[in-house]
Amino acid sequence: MIEERAGGAAQAVEAAREPNFLLARPERLLLRWLAARLPRWVLPDDLTALGVAAAFGVCAAYQLSNGGRGWLWAASGLLVVQWLGDSLDGTLARVRDIQRPKYGFYIDHIVDAVATAAIGIGLGLSPYMLLSIGTLIVVAYLILSINVYLESFAFGRFGIGYGRVGPTEVRVLLIALNSALALGLGLDFRLVDLDLTVFDVIGLGIAGVMVALLAGRAAMNLRTLAREEPAAPRR
Repeated sequence: MIEERAGGAAQAVEAAREPNFLLARPERLLLRWLAARLPRWVLPDDLTALGVAAAFGVCAAYQLSNGGRGWLWAASGLLVVQWLGDSLDGTLARVRDIQRPKYGFYIDHIVDAVATAAIGIGLGLSPYMLLSIGTLIVVAYLILSINVYLESFAFGRFGIGYGRVGPTEVRVLLIALNSALALGLGLDFRLVDLDLTVFDVIGLGIAGVMVALLAGRAAMNLRTLAREEPAAPRR
């Protein structure tokens, strides 16, 4: 049984993954256009490394924003670089037909976890989000990711999406909020005797949605697995 499940997971690694996010179609077209025009000496692993470095750069820029709002512009620019590195590596491999499915699956998701942790913690170290909320978002994201990997093993499929909002949409939202705060639009307010910013409120909302999506998906998966493997009757 373990070998059968492992075989299904291997098939899931190589399965086509076309998320139905809001910006998925234009993003896919843009990435393919960019990949076709990159110099031959640029390789997918180079882009992966660029994405990781940019994520740590975002973290540093958010922390440095304690000294001035101008660092938020740097954070936004680095988010664009991080998107390029994170999203273009796999597209480049497909365009050049140099895919390594298992290697790509592994490195893509370990890098996603590291980058998400860096950006989330960076936000928490900025003056615009409580560290507890930034950490909560990171933990919720990692739990959702773990659930996806468990589904790959249990069902032999890779269901990447949890709705219409994905990493690219979140980056766009972060850039919009960075810009608003950098321009001094005054997004701070008090709620239940706490000094919060719009980052805090949206962060709490995102974490809440993540928890709800996880609960719904886990319940559905457990029902499916219970039908496939009924519990033994009580004696």
